[in-house]
Amino acid sequence: MLQQIIDRRLSGKNKSIGNRERFLRRHKEQIREAVRRAVDGRGIRDMERGEDVHIPKKDLSEPVFGHGDGGVREVVRPGNTEHVKGDRVAKPQGGGGGGGGGKASDSGEGDDDFVFHLSKEEFMQVFFDDLALPNLERTQLAETPEWKSHRAGFTSDGTPTNLHVVRSMRGALGRRIALGTSKRHELHELEERLALLQREDPTDFEVKRMHAETLERIAVLRAKIGAIPFLDPIDLRFRNRVRVPVPTSRAVMFCLMDVSGSMDESRKDLAKRFFILLYLFLTRHYEKIEVVFIRHHTQAQEVDEQNFFHATETGGTVVSSALVLMEEIIRARYPRSEWNIYGAQASDGDNWHHDSGRCREMLADKILPLCRYFAYVQVAEQEQNLWEEYSKLEGEVKHFAMRKAVEVAQIYPVFRELFKKEGVPA
Repeated sequence: MLQQIIDRRLSGKNKSIGNRERFLRRHKEQIREAVRRAVDGRGIRDMERGEDVHIPKKDLSEPVFGHGDGGVREVVRPGNTEHVKGDRVAKPQGGGGGGGGGKASDSGEGDDDFVFHLSKEEFMQVFFDDLALPNLERTQLAETPEWKSHRAGFTSDGTPTNLHVVRSMRGALGRRIALGTSKRHELHELEERLALLQREDPTDFEVKRMHAETLERIAVLRAKIGAIPFLDPIDLRFRNRVRVPVPTSRAVMFCLMDVSGSMDESRKDLAKRFFILLYLFLTRHYEKIEVVFIRHHTQAQEVDEQNFFHATETGGTVVSSALVLMEEIIRARYPRSEWNIYGAQASDGDNWHHDSGRCREMLADKILPLCRYFAYVQVAEQEQNLWEEYSKLEGEVKHFAMRKAVEVAQIYPVFRELFKKEGVPA
């Protein structure tokens, strides 16, 4: 007899979230591998979406409880034409397992892989797992605060949707009690006096006069008490909300790319992939991200994203022009006290040889003191003078890093190496 244990405990509104989280933890390695394959085959604009994950059915087996037969049993199997009592039957030949691992069959049976869909948030969580921003201390924005709405008690005017019924009824009850207390107290005294007068001689003129006056006064008080409204406009209370400044953090990402004649489309595509990875990574740590695109050959220019990636130009290379423009933009629009500044530079390393030393000096003296992190990615294998100059800074400045990536498949590993958490292998 087969036993099955079914957990019917409720787990909130989304009753499958607990099972899904356990499933993701159990098959973490298969999911990571699926994400890596997806990254290699995706375009930049398709990076931030979900992914279908295939897991072989053999990896999904669950433990079950069952009763063993026990003892020695004789069983009759129908359709036997080959074996007699006492024969030892060998196991069937052929490969099991799912996922198309065996040969094709005409029996109409087989085991398919289990396929489920990773949501966008789950995909990005796995994608950036084990990564962290160096120097993650955030700069607080004080001079240009952002505002959020917070509850601030109650007010006597507002919209009907904000009406607080309980507080309004409580105020109405208090008002009725306050306005009617003295009248009810006087009414109680008059009713006691009326009871005493009724015991006196009804033919006495003075008793009759006092009796009539008491009745008249009681009628007036009851009318006044009855005239107190059950709910008055002054009783209404509305939920009040005020806008208060809250500390926030924001970052600016500078993308610097060489667009000289030596940078062909394949190298630009490598740079684009790195920039988009950095942008997606920063959006997980900062509420507001601004991106500044600077392209350069002999001269640098701030452009929009379309021109940054797709405009075609030729000419020589003067890398320092981009660094000069980056510093000017930071000084003019992004003060270090208010912005977290990140820089990413992509180049094939080819530069006017007299300019590479100036680039190193500018980075060390002007750019790096303003940045939280600066990464240089060379999209060419050959080490030229710019790589040699930048390598002098790598060991001296902890928030500066440089790597090479000459193939699409190398972009993601290089990115993980640049931003891996301490003590975690890339």
